[in-house]
Amino acid sequence: MTESIKETVTTQENSPAANSTKNEQATSYQTVEYLTYFFFGALEVLLVFRLILKLTGANSFSAFVGLVYGITGVFIVPFQGIFHQATTAGVETTAVLEPSTIVAIVVYAVLAIGIVKLLRILSGKKQQAK
Repeated sequence: MTESIKETVTTQENSPAANSTKNEQATSYQTVEYLTYFFFGALEVLLVFRLILKLTGANSFSAFVGLVYGITGVFIVPFQGIFHQATTAGVETTAVLEPSTIVAIVVYAVLAIGIVKLLRILSGKKQQAK
């Protein structure tokens, strides 16, 4: 049984399709696309953390919470004031629903997709249908 598994792996590694993907390098446009998705993906994760931390009433004096609020605060500013914040006071914490964070998550996701689509148009390469 082990021999058949080794044979299968060997034949898959030596196939032309496997060799063609190993030698390909990303173009400059693809590299910018990857960096765009990475930046906006990291921002989206931080915004989701902010939303969850605010909803759970996390202590803003905590180092991690302060870092997340500090980084994401700049990205939330354009969307503040669109909707009112809702607060709920608990025994020990106060939960805050920030609609501006939700709006920012949606807007930055759409912005990332739009930038990547624009880069694909500017690259001049014909995209294959998936």
